[in-house]
Amino acid sequence: MVVEKSRTNVYLDTNLKEQAKEIYKHYGLSLSEAVNMFLAQSVFNRGLPFEVKIPNDMTLEAMKDVETGENYEEVTLEDLDK
Repeated sequence: MVVEKSRTNVYLDTNLKEQAKEIYKHYGLSLSEAVNMFLAQSVFNRGLPFEVKIPNDMTLEAMKDVETGENYEEVTLEDLDK
């Protein structure tokens, strides 16, 4: 079966694109192949192929803390065992 292909232009975050390409390379996929997989799954699922959630205030605060290094406490596996 021959698949007709078309060329399109999209604007991507350069850093994000490079990071994603490295991940896809481990699967033997090009960026184009990965985008086609995303589109195929979108059609199959009749929507986004993953759940999208808006983080609540508690999660947003935790994400901010991770970025800034605030309210951070070192925890070891032994601490978690206790």
